[in-house]
Amino acid sequence: MTEKLQDIVKTITLNAPIEKVWETVATAEKIASWFMPNDFQPIEGHEFTIQSPFGPSPCKVESVDAPHFLRFAWDHDGWFVTFELKEVGEQTEFTLTHGGWKGASHLIPKANTTAKAVRTKMDGGWTMIINQKLKETVES
Repeated sequence: MTEKLQDIVKTITLNAPIEKVWETVATAEKIASWFMPNDFQPIEGHEFTIQSPFGPSPCKVESVDAPHFLRFAWDHDGWFVTFELKEVGEQTEFTLTHGGWKGASHLIPKANTTAKAVRTKMDGGWTMIINQKLKETVES
């Protein structure tokens, strides 16, 4: 049996009100400023594309509860991404979850490597994106 890969979970407290953080994580223009180019809309059922390093990735919005929660399916491999926002006084706690990973040895065709290798790379990528790019975009 193959090793089960855990979800990637990243939490950060941002020095900004929840409305500003929501706008940054739930509009195409702002998402492009800290993540990747896209044609996202915060509408359940909306199909959109993220322009990833491996080429266009089809996505679909699965759940929206503004300004607290957003979930979308990413590509064809069963991945999902959630953004959870919680007011903490004048700040906002933001949690990203990237889940839906298959077994460690599962081959991810676009990357031409195993799910374990892709997850390891994405874990580091999400750390940088959330702790630097998102933080700078929200707090500037």
